[in-house]
Amino acid sequence: MATISLCMIVKNEEPVLERCLDSICDLMDEIIIVDTGSTDSTKEIAARYTDKIYDFEWTGNFAAARNYSFSKATMEYIYCADADEVLDETNHTRFLHLKQSLLPEIEIVQMYYRGQLQHGTVYNYDRELRPKLYRRLRSFRWIEPIHECVCLDPLVFDSDIEILHLPQELHAGRDLAIFESMINEGEILSKRLRTFYAKELLLHGTHENYMIAKDFFQDILYSDNIDNEERKEALIILARAYRMLDDAPSFFKYILKNIGLGLDCSEIFFELGQFYEQLSQYEEAQIWYYNAVFESTAYLNIHFSGDYSLEGLARCYEAVGLSEEAKRYAELAKDWTPVEEV
Repeated sequence: MATISLCMIVKNEEPVLERCLDSICDLMDEIIIVDTGSTDSTKEIAARYTDKIYDFEWTGNFAAARNYSFSKATMEYIYCADADEVLDETNHTRFLHLKQSLLPEIEIVQMYYRGQLQHGTVYNYDRELRPKLYRRLRSFRWIEPIHECVCLDPLVFDSDIEILHLPQELHAGRDLAIFESMINEGEILSKRLRTFYAKELLLHGTHENYMIAKDFFQDILYSDNIDNEERKEALIILARAYRMLDDAPSFFKYILKNIGLGLDCSEIFFELGQFYEQLSQYEEAQIWYYNAVFESTAYLNIHFSGDYSLEGLARCYEAVGLSEEAKRYAELAKDWTPVEEV
């Protein structure tokens, strides 16, 4: 049977930590808790489950804290959990079976993460595979009978285990502050982090956040060696920023750049719907909200091709006195559910 170290980083997790640990503690051979500055009873709760509790000075870098927690592990595998996760009875059994039968050549196990969309996270699926269990020490091996080489790709197993994500609060303000700190300090955001930054802005960005993001994404848009995906992200954020500024010429400049590149997407049509709705030009707004739902697909957040734009249609039809149409779209928005990743 495989042995597993549970590695967690925590801060002020008093409301959820016990729930999490109760659901997984008996599956673990070692529990490592790294606290990044709790001021509540988080460490006292953790002490009921383990004596391996470490303090780590928070630097605004989650990767550094994760790496520190992994450095304390001693078992064959490391399970990485957040305090707002829960393993129900069915998936507890699945995890136990996995532990009993895990082949030693498997280096990463992916598990399904559930409960994303109802909690305002940046992810576009309510159920998606994520790497959760990692072999602590990797054995490199040679492959190919001729022109032999060392296998560098990890062997990944997609399990049927489902982890329920039940956050108590949004972390958008914290995350946006970290992005802005990186920008202010001149740090380079990878393509992956720029995408997460754009997604977080779309869902939770304030006027102040967008004023900081505006200059950053303008630099990205006009930089060399970016692809159309990166251009699309930048154009979406810039269109919204200039709509917030009531700068119609700049707003339409970025809207038209998007359309001219053949990059039509729900987020851009939604922004046009918002623009005309704010001008009380409801018939025009209806056209763009309709296009956002029925004539395009979302790029950064699936809600823009679904309930957000359907709610816009309902508001616009109500504003022009078409209550039955408004009711129909409001019901569609209420009943809307995204297509799940399988």
